[in-house]
Amino acid sequence: MDAGNKAVESILSINTYSQLALVFLIIAVAYIASNRIRSFIPILRKLDKTQPTDPLRRFLSALGNLLFPLLNILMLSFSVELSKRLIGQSWLVNFALIIAMLFVFNTVIRDHVKNDFIKFVFRWIGLPLLLLHLVGILGHLIQILESMSVSIGNIEMSAYGLLRVIFFGSLLFWLGRVSNNTGKEIIRRQEKLDIRTKEVAVKCLEITIFVGVSLLILQIMGINLTALAVFGGAVGVGLGFGLQAIASNFISGIIILLDRSITVEDYIELEDGRSGIVREMSLRSTTLETYDGKDIMVPNEKFITESFTNWSHHNNKQRYRVDFSVAYHSDVRKLVEIIKQVVATHEQVISGDDIPIEERPDCEIDSFGDSGINMFVEFWMYGVDDGKNRVGGDLLLMILETLQEHGYEIPFPQREVRILNEAPPAKV
Repeated sequence: MDAGNKAVESILSINTYSQLALVFLIIAVAYIASNRIRSFIPILRKLDKTQPTDPLRRFLSALGNLLFPLLNILMLSFSVELSKRLIGQSWLVNFALIIAMLFVFNTVIRDHVKNDFIKFVFRWIGLPLLLLHLVGILGHLIQILESMSVSIGNIEMSAYGLLRVIFFGSLLFWLGRVSNNTGKEIIRRQEKLDIRTKEVAVKCLEITIFVGVSLLILQIMGINLTALAVFGGAVGVGLGFGLQAIASNFISGIIILLDRSITVEDYIELEDGRSGIVREMSLRSTTLETYDGKDIMVPNEKFITESFTNWSHHNNKQRYRVDFSVAYHSDVRKLVEIIKQVVATHEQVISGDDIPIEERPDCEIDSFGDSGINMFVEFWMYGVDDGKNRVGGDLLLMILETLQEHGYEIPFPQREVRILNEAPPAKV
């Protein structure tokens, strides 16, 4: 009963109301100051989510969202000691400081963590751990968890060590992923760099982040990196033979990026006839997207050891041909001129008096077939005649309509059968 009365007296005392007034004053000052700062620094203002922005701009805007709670924490930290000296107690100010810290942590989770699992770990493990640390209970809890251990040979595993690896490992993986995605987007937005240099920089960033995160996780797990280096040297020789293909693809990916033989958006035709547009280049493989929506994962080693055709590497202008046949009695000279004029009317075919004659549409005889005269049309165009650019199919339809319009006959296979030494009909 005495404890209850003391609690009520403490809550209703003038010192408590003084602390409450101080907290509200700090919140008001922090709110006004954060708004003033964001008004003077445009990059910290809120963004319009409907408009695309670069990742650095989004990051700075997110920092602007943290400006108000961070100012609260800063001012409350000074006010704790100030309240002790002027008022004689600071429990309410200290409580407000704890709430402000939890609010900042939750804001970071809400605005920056996109992965559902990582968000779950931070919110339901990270927040309670931070609360326990701020109220001074975490140290006792750690001692209890460390006492809950299992020994397997020379290895001792405790509940605290396991939870530490799960939490900080998740944190490091999330930081690595965010840093990697943000860094790649920033690099690829640099207009002064060509696309191959961007890809090399992106791959170097990926390797650096991967190695850094791996080393930090090993440190958290308590593994001695010096002993690991000695062990790794012995194991590395054995793994080298088993991972030759992976190492070969890794080195081939670096060579491809440096020698600039392939880049994103190139149209590649492989030696086995498969073809597609390069959509992504990783250190292990290159992804080709076919025109029917399929992805072909090609090991990088293939581009080093085998031949391939890059249709759009240096020049996006390509030459194609379509074939057709007409009957032998056709006026071919007149037909050639008609077909040239018809093909030149297609919007994607390169034509005109200002174009060199060797790049204008051309119609010629290819050969004399069994049933008719085999002819073809050559034309130049920008891009690849497939997928979105079905120029060859359009021209075949235009040629068919032109032949029908001018009365030209399209031959079909004909065979003449002769019966030799035919026996006379039997007499009745």
